[in-house]
Amino acid sequence: MGVICGYFAAADDDDAVRAVIREGDEPTATGYDGFDVNGMDPILDLLPAEVILSGRSAETIQADPRHGQLLATAAEGQLVCLSLTDALRDALADVDQGSLSDVARAWAASDVFPTPPDPDGLAEFLEQAADLASRAVERGHRLYCWICV
Repeated sequence: MGVICGYFAAADDDDAVRAVIREGDEPTATGYDGFDVNGMDPILDLLPAEVILSGRSAETIQADPRHGQLLATAAEGQLVCLSLTDALRDALADVDQGSLSDVARAWAASDVFPTPPDPDGLAEFLEQAADLASRAVERGHRLYCWICV
């Protein structure tokens, strides 16, 4: 059994909680702009990417109150909703799409992954995240991640 992470945009923290705490059997984040990936932890795995993209230090990012802020839990803690920083959203929205493969290579070379991942897979993730961030900025939304264990 793996960990699924869903990256999505919502108007605010309360809206993001509504995306995770659903009525009945409605799937998490149905109707929200986003995408799902296997095991891309927003707190640990994304930290080097945010450092590269935003130019902020890891310490500054980790001190940001929106970095992985726990907003909601469900299913006895097996489903959580976390916030992402606005600086990451803005950096992704502003990134030159042509530079994403370079960012992915540098990210893959970071020591965050136990086994170095395929940079092409990371570049694909970054492309999806950059597209999502651009749409979020246009709507005045923020970025979030739900994690299901």
